[in-house]
This record gives sequence, structure tokens and C-alpha cells, in this order.
Amino acid sequence: MERSAAKEPVWRLWVDTKRRIVSFHKEEGAQLMEFRSRELFLRCVDEYTTKLYKYQ
Repeated sequence: MERSAAKEPVWRLWVDTKRRIVSFHKEEGAQLMEFRSRELFLRCVDEYTTKLYKYQ
């Protein structure tokens, strides 16, 4: 059974590489990253954690 693209969840992060901050909300000067896979989203969070980024 096919799922409609509009009903699939989207996970978002805003990343500011200059200040080394990852936000779970829109942040001025940060780049938006969108994921349609929970697994890829969590991998990205883990990667920024290993790079000692701060979260807000």
C-alpha cells in the first residue's frame, strides 16, 4: 500500500556551523535540514553530538 507524501512525517533541524549550534526550531543564520527518515534524522543528531555541537 502506498503512503501519501503529504502524510509522511518530516523531521527538521537548523544548524549553525559558525556557532556550533543545532536547533529544533527556526534559528536566524542557521541552515535548515529536513529528513523524511527518522533513522537518518537520529544519525545526524548523533553526528553533531560527537562533534560537540550544542542543542537548543
